[in-house]
Amino acid sequence: MSCCCTKKEALTCDDVPAAIGPYSVAVSAGSLVFISGQLGLEKESGNLVAGGIQAQTRKALENMKAILKSAGMSMEDVVKTTVFLLDMGQFAEMNAVYAEFFTSNYPARSAIQVAALPKNGIVEIEAIALKPHDHDESCECK
Repeated sequence: MSCCCTKKEALTCDDVPAAIGPYSVAVSAGSLVFISGQLGLEKESGNLVAGGIQAQTRKALENMKAILKSAGMSMEDVVKTTVFLLDMGQFAEMNAVYAEFFTSNYPARSAIQVAALPKNGIVEIEAIALKPHDHDESCECK
């Protein structure tokens, strides 16, 4: 008998660009949702938004918000993010936009400078979120 806590499910979201490789935009595993790294990509064109670090950060976080919404969640449910920056010198500009999306009860966060990002992006953000846990009748962890 399988417990509801161990189910793994790939999630989709019609409001964000499709994955650009063999991965899911998000995966639900028990009470956790793992959101793949989001670039500042427009859904329609699949291209990066113009406007630099702040515009790409905003779009990446808007995409993350849309994925969470499609899973019945919000940015308040995010417990951990990892921010990948092409240039750590742009941290303050990224952080200013990040603060618009996370206004209280902040998630844990790491920020890392990387040598390159897909599609020549300048920022990519991944997240882990905690969703309300529903037990089904066969669940052994009650």
